[in-house]
Amino acid sequence: MNELATYAALAEILGGATILVGVVFAAVEFNEFRRRRKAQVAAELFRRFAEPELGRAITLVKRLPDGISLDELEAMDGEYEEAAQIVGMAFESMGLLVFRKMASFQMIQELTGGLLLTMWRKLEVWIKSTRELQSNPRFGEWVQWLAERLAEQEADMVPAYEAHVDWKQSRG
Repeated sequence: MNELATYAALAEILGGATILVGVVFAAVEFNEFRRRRKAQVAAELFRRFAEPELGRAITLVKRLPDGISLDELEAMDGEYEEAAQIVGMAFESMGLLVFRKMASFQMIQELTGGLLLTMWRKLEVWIKSTRELQSNPRFGEWVQWLAERLAEQEADMVPAYEAHVDWKQSRG
C-alpha cells in the first residue's frame, strides 16, 4: 500500500512538471510567433516602399503645394488625386499597424517619419475637406493619427547619418 502511494505521488509530480513544461513551451512559442509576425510586417512595409506605384505617387504628392485644397487637387490632372489616394492608403495602413502594435512606432518613425510629415503637410487640408464632403470622419483617420504622433516626437529626432556616425559593422 505504501508503494502505491509513492507511485501516485510520483505520477502527480510528473503530471505537474509536464503541465509546467507545456506552459513554458507555449509561452516561448508564442513569443517567437510574435517576433516572426513583427518581422514579416516589417518586411512587407519595406517591400511596399519599394513598389514603383508608391514611389511615383510620393513623387507627385511632393510636387503639390502645402495644404492643397480639395478643389485645387480636383482641378489638377487626375494622376495627382490618384497619387494622394495611394499615399494616403499606404500611411493609413501603417498608422493602424502601429496602433495595433503589429509594427513598432520606432520602426515606422525611422522608416517614414520625415516623409510622412511632408505628406501630411501637403494633404492635411485635402483629407479634412474630403471628410466633410463625404460626411466620413474616418477618412484618413490613421494618417492623421500617425502624423500627429510622429510630429510629437520629431523635435527629439536626429537624422540617422548624424545619430549613427560612429557605427561599425559587427563581425560575424
